[in-house]
Amino acid sequence: QVQLVESGGGSVQAGGSLRLSCAASGYTYPNNCMGWFRQAPGKEREGVAATSIRGSTTSYADSVKGRFTISRDNAKNTVSLQMNSLKPEDTAIYYCAVAPVVLGGTKFCTSLLPPPAAPPAYWGQGTQVTVSS
Repeated sequence: QVQLVESGGGSVQAGGSLRLSCAASGYTYPNNCMGWFRQAPGKEREGVAATSIRGSTTSYADSVKGRFTISRDNAKNTVSLQMNSLKPEDTAIYYCAVAPVVLGGTKFCTSLLPPPAAPPAYWGQGTQVTVSS
C-alpha cells in the first residue's frame, strides 16, 4: 500500500522559513516525478515545485522562484521543500504528489500540471502552512 505523508508545516512570520518533507512509502515506480502543490482558501490549486528522480528536470512556480528549493532523497523515497523568505500569500495547504513519468509525471515535472488523483499517481493528505504579516 502506497502512502505519502507530509510533515513540517506550521505557522511562521513573514520572512521566516519552513521545511516541508514528504515520505512515499511503498512506491515502486523507478522513474517518477515528485513535487508539491498548494491550495489557499478560495483559490485554485497551484503547482509549486517538482523534480525528476535524478533532478535533471526541476520546475518552480514563478511565485516561489528564488525563495523555495526542492530536493529529494531517492534512497529514502522522500522529497523536501525548503521555503525561505515566506510571505503571507504563501499561506495554504501544501500537498505532496508523485507520479510515474509515463503516466502524468513528465507534465508534472516540466509544467507543474497535476498528476491524476488515482494510482499509479498518489497524493498526500496535505500540511498547513500559515505565514503571518
